[in-house]
Amino acid sequence: MRVRIALREKGVEFEFKEEDLRVTQRSQLVPGVRNEPDLPSVPILIHHGRPVCGSVNIIEYIDEVWRVDGSSLLPQDPYGCAQARFWADFIDKKLFSTQTKFLKSKGEDKEAAKADLIKDLKQLEEVLGERKYFGGDEFNFLDIALIPVSSMFNGYEEHGGFKIEDHCPNLVKWVERCMERESVSKTLPNHKEMYELHKKWYGIE
Repeated sequence: MRVRIALREKGVEFEFKEEDLRVTQRSQLVPGVRNEPDLPSVPILIHHGRPVCGSVNIIEYIDEVWRVDGSSLLPQDPYGCAQARFWADFIDKKLFSTQTKFLKSKGEDKEAAKADLIKDLKQLEEVLGERKYFGGDEFNFLDIALIPVSSMFNGYEEHGGFKIEDHCPNLVKWVERCMERESVSKTLPNHKEMYELHKKWYGIE
């Protein structure tokens, strides 16, 4: 989702091919996978016949290759750039890990994981503050890194019996603003279908 949003923000035409993650053998359309089985399975961007792996890495690649009129998805100042990368890493390593624990746990463990999930979201709410986007007035790198996660917000609420808006009102408004962008609305899946997919993936009854 991140890659498709970034490409659409840059106005780059692309062909999207889905991989079935339930199948061990990956598509032979990916040239690097044949010779490098340890490469991440998805997403992979194929550009000029060469694979670029990792969603965050791909966003930066897209930003460098298709930089029009000096526009950039990453902040131009070094500190802002470092902060954006830090919080993207937080999303990938901390938030996704917490999400997994929350969806797989039961009873007291589930309640503890829910508290951790809310804490993680609150931290991101603090980073956003009162700004329109994480990039200020501009939709940028960190917005792209986080907005796909919002497709599970309804799932979080249904699974945990709480409302994200009660804890992170600015984050909920941010999601609404992002959904007004064609790059996002064309990419994000139906929230209910996303939760059902995760229920099957994690064996949630």
